[in-house]
Amino acid sequence: MRDAVRVWIVPVAVPADELARYRAVLDADERDRAARLGAGALRDRFTVAHGALRVLAGRAAGAPPAALTWHRGRYGKPALTGPWSGLHTSLSYSGDLVAVALSEGRPVGVDIQHVAPGGDPVSASARFFDPREARHVAAGPDPAGRALRFTRLWARKEAAVKAAGGRLWPNLAVPVHRADVVECVEPAGPHRLADLRTPAGYAVAVALAGDRPYAVECHTGLDHDR
Repeated sequence: MRDAVRVWIVPVAVPADELARYRAVLDADERDRAARLGAGALRDRFTVAHGALRVLAGRAAGAPPAALTWHRGRYGKPALTGPWSGLHTSLSYSGDLVAVALSEGRPVGVDIQHVAPGGDPVSASARFFDPREARHVAAGPDPAGRALRFTRLWARKEAAVKAAGGRLWPNLAVPVHRADVVECVEPAGPHRLADLRTPAGYAVAVALAGDRPYAVECHTGLDHDR
């Protein structure tokens, strides 16, 4: 699937036995990070997100999920190590949903964003985005429309930056509205973007390194019998 990306949208709310299965495949560092989040929803969301990533990546790599290892690049992008290094992964979670993306041969980035009520998307886009994007956000029909436009742009920028393995702030001004291919500035290079259908109140975007077209498969939930 060199010119394809597979994305799963996974709900955070899962039965207790499923949460336990996710927890069982985490490594010691992930369990420690989850524990530091306390005993509530944030811990469970972290557990589902990282457990689902391990289950899906292990399935694709033909390896036990608990055996997989990642190392972090210069700006924190995780990359699989050892015999699994040809499989590229990306993880994002927001609100009550998790997004996992897998690709072979091309670095991938995925981002899911819950459309948060309130805030000031017009001012934020004027401060950080390309002027044309700021005008696009400001032209939204109502507060909800403006928030959705801002969130969709933000998800696209995050996805491209995650695929590039760079930092978000230097790339926030890179125009992504209605762009199939965008040029990140740090590190420099083209990345092809795609928007995904999502439940109401969310925006999801995915990016692969390079400008070649690719196919996108989007799945909802995990099939644990596979």
